Amino acid sequence: MRIAAIVEYDGSGFSGWQLQADSRTVQGVVEQALARVADEPIRVITAGRTDTGVHACEQVIHFDTNRERSSYSWVRGANSNLPKDVALLWAHEVDPSFHARFSATGRHYRYIILNRPVRPTYLAGRVTWEYRALDAERMQRAAAFLVGTHDFSAYRAMQCQAKSPVRELRRLSVVRQGEFVIIDASANAFLHHMIRNIAGVLTDIGAGERAVEWAREVLARRDRTQGGITAAPHGLYLAAVEYPERYEIPRLSRNCGLW
Repeated sequence: MRIAAIVEYDGSGFSGWQLQADSRTVQGVVEQALARVADEPIRVITAGRTDTGVHACEQVIHFDTNRERSSYSWVRGANSNLPKDVALLWAHEVDPSFHARFSATGRHYRYIILNRPVRPTYLAGRVTWEYRALDAERMQRAAAFLVGTHDFSAYRAMQCQAKSPVRELRRLSVVRQGEFVIIDASANAFLHHMIRNIAGVLTDIGAGERAVEWAREVLARRDRTQGGITAAPHGLYLAAVEYPERYEIPRLSRNCGLW
């Protein structure tokens, strides 16, 4: 049978999602925990790999197994074997046609910036710190240039392996909540480092070091070397993944990364 599951994790202590022989990864600990419940090897497929230091509120995975377990048993059993920085939030049998990556119709990310002169303490590793005063309204005006279907070559990592740089950025909003500046992005899919590169450009614009139109100019150049810095990973959260309703994958977190 095929099981879909939703995983939450603090990425601070991991070398990203993807399994690596000599590093601690989220995939590694999740597969080990599920294998104990199933009493057989388990290999999981994810909606999207996250980098070192990146968090997830609703990472979606699927796996195939010969073992019959209730949804309660998958969740309770996995969490009994997972470290404290990873939790299985939900699990359920799904149609065999479901694929965590290829069935997804949209992905949502949130990037949280602590904007104050003093560095974070208990939020270190969970937010990005920016000491320069940011104008969220300027950042929002710049963000509007990027919404739509574009060639995002200038906003992807040099080592990105995606066959096409074209993505449909459906939503990009910037708001301030007290000391926090929050960037929310939704797209059909994202390129490697795309959100962090967008955040780097918007942050320089918000700090007044670049014109609002610079976001559009970087996009038009289609050259990563002409873009801004890649923002730190610490404030980035995979907030949710969208699927067709027939798969009945729930949305659990509505306040991802905020306290």
